[in-house]
Amino acid sequence: MREILMRWLPILIVALMPLAGCATTRPATYLVETKGPYQLDTGDSVRVTVYGDAELSSTYRVDDAGSIAFPLVGPVQVRGTTTTGAAARLAAALSNGFMRNPNVAVEVAEYRPFFIQGEIANAGQFPYVYGMTVRAAISTAGGFSDTANRDTAVVYRRQGNEMAKGVVGLDFPIFPGDTIVIEERWF
Repeated sequence: MREILMRWLPILIVALMPLAGCATTRPATYLVETKGPYQLDTGDSVRVTVYGDAELSSTYRVDDAGSIAFPLVGPVQVRGTTTTGAAARLAAALSNGFMRNPNVAVEVAEYRPFFIQGEIANAGQFPYVYGMTVRAAISTAGGFSDTANRDTAVVYRRQGNEMAKGVVGLDFPIFPGDTIVIEERWF
């Protein structure tokens, strides 16, 4: 019996080696984009600095319409733009009869929150911190429940006018406004 086992064991190992590649637990990442500059949206707070005018320099919240209610010029649309684009729009609005060659800088003061639900301790809305991953979001929400899938998560992210969905690993970067779902594991 031992001779038969010793003779067939190397053949069995060689035959099963191609199947070892199928056992990977690395999740596929799809549809949810991670590249590109940050784009402003409803719920963000921006710090606007107008050089030479301390009264206009303040923190403003992007409203539901995607605009900043800016003194003198009224609402300025910033949804979908970067901070550089928002600064250019504000400068253009101010130069239209209010200031000569305005120098405007815009930076994110507070990001809009992210949302997490599913098999975690505390589902809900939480403040976003730049550079967060799914793992950090789970920690912010109090950690996994006993029945949570601890390998992957589902991330929903608005991309233009579409809602994209992706199954991702725990080190996947999240953005403000993302919804993370931790699914139940199958025993």
